[in-house]
Amino acid sequence: MESREWRFGCVGAFAALALMICFLPPHAALSNEAPRVVVYPTRTMGTYANVALVTADSSATASTAAIAQAALQRVDSLMSNWTTTSEVARINREASHGTTVQQEVASVIGAALRLWEASEHAFDITVEPLVRLWGFIGGVRRVPTDAEVAQAFRHVGAQRVHFDATTRHIRFDSDSIRIDLGGIAKGYAVDVAAESLKAHGVQHALVDLTGNMAAIGHPPNAPAWRIGIRDPHDRIRFFARIPLSDGDAISTSGQYEQFVPSNGRKFGHILDPRTGRPVEGLLSVTVVARSALACDSWDTPLFVLGTEAAKRKAKALTDIGVVLVQPGSAGVDTVWVEEQLRDRFVLEPQARAWFHVAFF
Repeated sequence: MESREWRFGCVGAFAALALMICFLPPHAALSNEAPRVVVYPTRTMGTYANVALVTADSSATASTAAIAQAALQRVDSLMSNWTTTSEVARINREASHGTTVQQEVASVIGAALRLWEASEHAFDITVEPLVRLWGFIGGVRRVPTDAEVAQAFRHVGAQRVHFDATTRHIRFDSDSIRIDLGGIAKGYAVDVAAESLKAHGVQHALVDLTGNMAAIGHPPNAPAWRIGIRDPHDRIRFFARIPLSDGDAISTSGQYEQFVPSNGRKFGHILDPRTGRPVEGLLSVTVVARSALACDSWDTPLFVLGTEAAKRKAKALTDIGVVLVQPGSAGVDTVWVEEQLRDRFVLEPQARAWFHVAFF
């Protein structure tokens, strides 16, 4: 095991974590062993999360992992759209008359509304009625009629949300407006969980919430956590890898996990809030930054913007690095890698027949 590679799968939104090596289960006795990676799994925010700690005693560190898991659960309890008891659910019930927002949720709403402006409206937390219409939040997944899309689309647009960051007061233009923080809350939750670990003295760990990851330190006998980027066509598990050093974060957005099949087509779960329709164009977008919130914030709007606009936007955003996968002809896709990631991005040898790498 001396040459083991500590490689995690960055598999994008709504997908389960895929680990490239077998870690010991959290209850294995390791007190007399050398430090190694132990994964503590949990279910939260409608998906799976893993807190991976470098430890020689998994029993002793289980309580530390539980601190990070509790942080994830707290964010879930505040920002979930899958329950009627969350703060977001309360806001959706009351904001047409005006209400005051809990501090953490107010912080994420403020970030989301700033992102709406910065992304040229490609990211919009009021897309919730459309997401429900397509069945991606509750209900049955189906392709709605044009009339149904037009009706739901009448209630989409962040300009209909009036929010004061100082007083934390929010008001919707009508009682049909609904917000969904799912496109940004996972990144926030990962940052909170990682900070909770560091506050308790953890020096080496990786927090992963369905592909939204934040790194602390490094794994044993390796300088960085090696993260695999999933092949959108599933021909191989991962087509490339990017190392994460201490303080780095990463996330991937793609259409390959959640979709509605209809008449031989697949309508993906990423909706363009400017049209109300599923996005077509890119296959996946991976973002690397110094916070999971920044990664989660930008992977979806860059996907919505499409290849050329996404490249322009990524170049203008100096705090993120981006990898775009664009469908190509003859079974060869183009991987656009931002220049700042040139020295970190590695194409897997077995992927060279299917991917052409270009830098921008």
